[in-house]
Amino acid sequence: MPTLITGSLAYDTIMVFPGKFKEHILPEQVHILNVCFGVPELRREFGGCCGNIAYNLKLLGGDPVAMGAVGEDFAPYRAWLEKNGIGLSHIKTIRGAHTAQAFVTTDADNNQIIAFHPGALEHAHENKVGDANGITLGIVAPDGRDAMIQHAAQFAQAGIPFMFDPGQALAMFGADELNAFIEQASYVVVNDYESELLCEKTGATLEQTAARADALVVTRGAKGADIYRGGEHIHIGAVKISEAKDPTGCGDAFRAGLLHGIAGGLDWQTCGQIASLLGGIKIERHGTQNHRFTKDEFTARYRENFGGDFKL
Repeated sequence: MPTLITGSLAYDTIMVFPGKFKEHILPEQVHILNVCFGVPELRREFGGCCGNIAYNLKLLGGDPVAMGAVGEDFAPYRAWLEKNGIGLSHIKTIRGAHTAQAFVTTDADNNQIIAFHPGALEHAHENKVGDANGITLGIVAPDGRDAMIQHAAQFAQAGIPFMFDPGQALAMFGADELNAFIEQASYVVVNDYESELLCEKTGATLEQTAARADALVVTRGAKGADIYRGGEHIHIGAVKISEAKDPTGCGDAFRAGLLHGIAGGLDWQTCGQIASLLGGIKIERHGTQNHRFTKDEFTARYRENFGGDFKL
């Protein structure tokens, strides 16, 4: 079943600072902040929420359809997505614009400072959900502001269940807009920081927010994730990993795992465990789309972490 992934497509410039941000930022001096971090490690990767989620969903055997806006510099990324079998018929190229660019600096504690140039994604609202045929599930991931608002409304009008993932775009929206997203969406997914900001902006508790959707999922990094649905609370444990090399894109991998489980009609415990494992696999590799696995490898790691005989 095709899953429509709306969101950003971007080039990620990832820099690694070997120290800790907290040792170089004086809280009492943040009003005159002027800090330079030496970053001996630098990589340029394919990224953006749409691309990352689609890539991970394809790894699981899903059928992602990407929808986004890109610039004239997109050719290398397009070739990569085509090589990985991801549908690109709803990628719009904007003349005279750059593909979105994210500049990510990660410290030794896996904290991140991100600068983002939106570029072509400010035209993402020109894509329409209704232009994609046969869609049975979707996600509104971080994208241009107008695109997120319009795509959520279009999913709802078409009666297509979708996941609302505000991510770093959450700050762009006020209470009324966030409430509209929650009312329209079937599923809401945020990390722990975003959950607090969402509650602050809407004035609702996590439990009240969960009551307005089929499920609310809060990811908590190394502490796992919590799923709230129908008055039920399901905790998903974090998986065992060999080494945490790069947290960038782990949230997108997690969301892809949820989408795969939902599309397959699996229970929420299993959906969350698939998502947790995929996020754990991602963090073991640098970049957002450099991890791979076989079906047997995924099954073995699932059994090791959660028991059971789930197979892709």
